[in-house]
Amino acid sequence: MNILVANIGSTSFKYRLDRVEGVAQTVLARGRVERIGQPASACPDYETAIRLCIADIAGEGRPLGSLSDLSAIGFKAVHAGPVGGARVVDDAVLEAMETFAFFAPAHNPPYVAAMRSFRRALPAVPLVALFETAFFDALDEAATTYAVPAAWREELGVRRYGFHGASHRAASEHARTIVGPRARHVSCHLGGSSSVAAIRDGVAVDTSFGMSPQSGLPQNNRTGDLDVFAALFVMKRRGLDVDAMARVLATESGLAGLSGLSGDVRDLDEAAGAGHRRARLALDVYVRAIRHYVGAFLVELGGLDVLTFSGGIGENSPAIRAGVCRGLESFGIVLDEAVNGAARAEARISPAGSPVTVLVVPADEERIVARATAEVVAGLRASSGGPHGA
Repeated sequence: MNILVANIGSTSFKYRLDRVEGVAQTVLARGRVERIGQPASACPDYETAIRLCIADIAGEGRPLGSLSDLSAIGFKAVHAGPVGGARVVDDAVLEAMETFAFFAPAHNPPYVAAMRSFRRALPAVPLVALFETAFFDALDEAATTYAVPAAWREELGVRRYGFHGASHRAASEHARTIVGPRARHVSCHLGGSSSVAAIRDGVAVDTSFGMSPQSGLPQNNRTGDLDVFAALFVMKRRGLDVDAMARVLATESGLAGLSGLSGDVRDLDEAAGAGHRRARLALDVYVRAIRHYVGAFLVELGGLDVLTFSGGIGENSPAIRAGVCRGLESFGIVLDEAVNGAARAEARISPAGSPVTVLVVPADEERIVARATAEVVAGLRASSGGPHGA
């Protein structure tokens, strides 16, 4: 099958075309469209971005001879509450994503808009959403339940979900090829949006995220964990309504809000090196939060066999990796300082023979989405009784 994976941002569209043949996957093409809908942009909307993508992947001299060779389009969708897993995008899925857009305001609206645009542009091609919550479907009920009135969960879906599932699954699969299938694993996806997951034998058992991507670790401009009464107190004192507070927590907080400079760790590193106190504090708060969850999950797992770092920060910041692992030798976590300092891609950064294997694992979310999409389409074709199905 030929699967187009669409990675949607608020003003950007990255895409990758994969050929999936059983367990084998081959990347046929990749590209991106930037500044969608921005002033003076040559791409005013997603319909135009989709046309540019189609022209790049299908036609004479392109990876696909025609659009009839495209099997499906897969999306790394974020949040639809109890509607999860990998599933065909239909009206019910879009409605659920819109219902839960309050919890993912930077993600759900552009994804919904893009999905609707793809349906109009390519009505015969199945669309499949792999939700970021899917990797955490097997979490124990105690791990997903807040200590709030039971009706909140039963009637409103208030619970912990977990996100970054495709990245954590990819890290888990890679780690198990290194240390074996039975592994106690803590996966750190560190980037503009960050999270930590506890994984036992390839199955997620805990996550730093809660009900929304605004929770857990400090994000670039999103708050991370916060005492809810702190937010209520500020709302009362400053006369903010729910939407105004949600905007502050989702766009004016995190590393950017704390530093007053930027949510980009590269900028904060440079500023901290020049003596900027709040930039240094932001980095220290970030590392402390990661260590908090690594420690909690080490206890949850009863020990550790492998620790992985993925995402833009996890793959490219030796200083953050070193900060997370500092002083953890008694738990078997040791870094080879020279290898860690040089690693910017896939690498083992712990010494040979150390009790815990520490790896840098490039996030390969598109591979996970393409494979899940192919599985859904194969199911559709089997249920339709023919090779082309859906």
